[in-house]
Amino acid sequence: MRHLKAFHIFHVAASSASYSDAANKLCITHGAVSKQIKVLEKYLSQPLFYRQGRNVYLTQEGELLKNYTEQAFEALEAGVHKLSQVKNHCLEVSCEPTLTMRWLMPRLSEFYVSHPGADVRLSTAGGPVTLGATGLSLAIRRDDFEVIHDYQKTKLVDEWVGPVMSPEYWHQVKSDFTKIKLLHSQTRLQAWDNWFKNVDEPLFGANSHQTFAHFYFCFQAAVDGLGAAIGSYPLVADDLKRGNLIAPFGFVLSGHSYILLRQKTSSEELEQAFIHWLQHSLQKCVPTREEKICIV
Repeated sequence: MRHLKAFHIFHVAASSASYSDAANKLCITHGAVSKQIKVLEKYLSQPLFYRQGRNVYLTQEGELLKNYTEQAFEALEAGVHKLSQVKNHCLEVSCEPTLTMRWLMPRLSEFYVSHPGADVRLSTAGGPVTLGATGLSLAIRRDDFEVIHDYQKTKLVDEWVGPVMSPEYWHQVKSDFTKIKLLHSQTRLQAWDNWFKNVDEPLFGANSHQTFAHFYFCFQAAVDGLGAAIGSYPLVADDLKRGNLIAPFGFVLSGHSYILLRQKTSSEELEQAFIHWLQHSLQKCVPTREEKICIV
């Protein structure tokens, strides 16, 4: 591309709103910055900056070009990051926070057994996500938001939910369900209401409530005997197996699923292997026939 150097210098100067700052960042002289801007203005036949006193400001044409150079250099930076990932056998994965802590991390060693040289780097977030330019390769999400980007969406597993509590707590309240304290999370405030809509009849009455900032704290409170939380099965499966939690009211389908988002052009070998492992592992993480049944 012609004048790539000039475009880069313009990009830095436009972001800095100062030739002097741009010169310092690029380790060149103020005059060299000014010269390259003039080269670009002559090439485009458009003024890009105008002076007011000692300061320089972008013209309307300069503002428009700045938008394009930001996109171009962000894409270039993402490409360089992607090359580094391939070289280092690294995969950047964003996952729902509680799913990361309570399901994915305890099982990640299983993936490393068959891929010992891999490096899966996890970050936690929920809801909308931007892949590629942010360095992220994949995102694991609950499908409770609109995906605005044109990503490939793969269903991983249907979500089953039900009230969970410690065995000791259940022993205290099973004679009177109104004694059960309903534990809520600010990140999923409608969990109990949605569960009530999926059961045949109301089981509880004027119960007390307690709300926590995060779903993870809500489950820990249930394990510690503070009340009952609505458990999404993959998030409570290990505690059910260990006996830390029980699900006396069984599990029902929530109407949501866990999904995987990735760019449609992606075909990296490590990425494909991780997706295959993830699908296989999550599809096994569903309640048994006995766990789905209400035992009350």
